Amino acid sequence: MLHTKKWLPYLYIAPCILFMLLFVYYPIVENLRFSFYEFSAFSPEKTYIGFENFLNLFKDEVFYIALKNNIWYAVISILCQVMGGLILAAILEDPITRLVSSMFRTIFFIPVVISITVIALLFTFIYNPDIGILNGFLSLIGMEEHARAWLGESETAIFAVIAVSQWQSIGYIMMLFIVSIQNIPRELYEAAEMDGAGRIRKFLSVTVTQVREMFFVASLITLTGAFTVFNEPYILTGGGPGNASEVLGTLLYNSAFFKDQMGYASAVATVILVLSLIFSLIQLRLFKSGEDG
Repeated sequence: MLHTKKWLPYLYIAPCILFMLLFVYYPIVENLRFSFYEFSAFSPEKTYIGFENFLNLFKDEVFYIALKNNIWYAVISILCQVMGGLILAAILEDPITRLVSSMFRTIFFIPVVISITVIALLFTFIYNPDIGILNGFLSLIGMEEHARAWLGESETAIFAVIAVSQWQSIGYIMMLFIVSIQNIPRELYEAAEMDGAGRIRKFLSVTVTQVREMFFVASLITLTGAFTVFNEPYILTGGGPGNASEVLGTLLYNSAFFKDQMGYASAVATVILVLSLIFSLIQLRLFKSGEDG
């Protein structure tokens, strides 16, 4: 009887472990194996070529353009989504804004639940060089010299795409921080007020320190999303003009389904996985998540 009770918890989690092994870890291992082969999606034959796919990848100029764009994605997302989301959450949880916070929470969260296809169509109109709202607004305020084809110029295409992602995702990160802020004991804010702390000091000394764990989670979600992003650049620009807005996700897709270089695409997927793991480990070390103090 004692022996059965000992193994009972493992039996409960066995289905989850089985699903994880079958649908997560097995595909990862298979993808790593495929990256050492040259093969077509339309042929069962595979030719072992060792590290040649990775060597070709690191010689590919498009890979470095895509990597640079993903890094831009990550940096801007941390600043706008995580930092901006924390500031928005703190403002909406302030006693002064509490009466209207529910309305603004809904407004900021609505983009999260909208289909990316609808959002891409919306921003295609916004960025349109002739009838777009953005260029129209610039002309209205006397800054028409800054109007341009935002998605059609290599200097602005990737940043226009990144802006769409920030607009859509900041509401989700904001809600995570709101939940975390609501769990902060009110006594900490009252003690800070008794010490003469103003709103900014309370935000820095109480809110920021108390949401450290959620800051780690939000940063992890944001950075992982930045290195696996695909929908926005593919729908809005297709990686263009030229390769100006190419990211690792679109490079993988084009390699696999347009060039039929399945082994090369597997190598790209492996690099994305390794980069995501590296940044996750760095964050674990920086935030020391789960440790006391």
